[in-house]
Amino acid sequence: MNPEINARKIAIVGCGMVGATSAFALMEQGLFSELVLVDVNRERAEGEAMDIGHGMIFASPMNIYAGDYDDIMDASIIVITAGASQKVGETRLDLVKKNAAIFSSIIPEIAKRNYQGILLIVANPVDILTHVAQKLSGFSRSRVFGSGTVLDTGRLKYLLGQHLDVDPRNIDAYIIGEHGDSEIPVWSSAYVSGMPLSRFCEFRGHHDHKASMEHLAQSVKDSAYEIIKKKKATYYGIAMGVRRICSAIIRDEKSVLPVSVYLDGEFGLSGATLSVPAIIGAKGIEKVVPISLSKEEGDALQKSAEILKETAATIGY
Repeated sequence: MNPEINARKIAIVGCGMVGATSAFALMEQGLFSELVLVDVNRERAEGEAMDIGHGMIFASPMNIYAGDYDDIMDASIIVITAGASQKVGETRLDLVKKNAAIFSSIIPEIAKRNYQGILLIVANPVDILTHVAQKLSGFSRSRVFGSGTVLDTGRLKYLLGQHLDVDPRNIDAYIIGEHGDSEIPVWSSAYVSGMPLSRFCEFRGHHDHKASMEHLAQSVKDSAYEIIKKKKATYYGIAMGVRRICSAIIRDEKSVLPVSVYLDGEFGLSGATLSVPAIIGAKGIEKVVPISLSKEEGDALQKSAEILKETAATIGY
């Protein structure tokens, strides 16, 4: 008998910096009344739960505790952050073999208990690990997706906001493809308050579009490497991205977010898992949004998909 899903309950598997910071961000928003932390190091999970719990008097009530797989089968969302962290000079794809092996011990534990909720994959390389998680679980793609380029898109909007001296929340732009070196900024569909980005740039006195866009795209791509070089790891930005995705699910917002999803014909791609805009609601991914791409962007997306498919194939997926 399957446990009934509790919409106010969430679980995080993996209590490293990303998992712990995500737990804190979720607690701060007050979306959930119950949070379970699972880690191979049980004492680490217990310590994180205690540390956050001791501050609950200053926040919304939440029951936060360490547990195991049996404790999380009624969670509406299981966030998986477990995995080896990215080192200086190491690309996200360098991580694939180590973290795919870790997932081969985590996902079957969830699948064999016939879990009915949503798996949100955050560990890197997120596109490959989302692909692995779906294959190992057998769950539909609507219920197994990754944080993908949510953070990359946030970085793009942040840097564009600085470049244009405008609130980045008024910018509509996406990074799609791999969460990594082959990611694609979709300039052709970028707008600021309804005005095409190139026109808004001119409105703000910027006319060398190509050089500016190349610089911004490279800055987004290099962001993680820069942060890792300076402080050894990235975790605040992605924790806020996790909170944003969970909010869209729990509140059934129908928000359009660029998440990592298995494609089955969309954008002319099949068999690859990578980020594209999708409508996110209570049941997970409702629809992939077929945004317009220029020929150059479409070709780049095809190339990104091929890179990810070839990498997945090297580990048997």
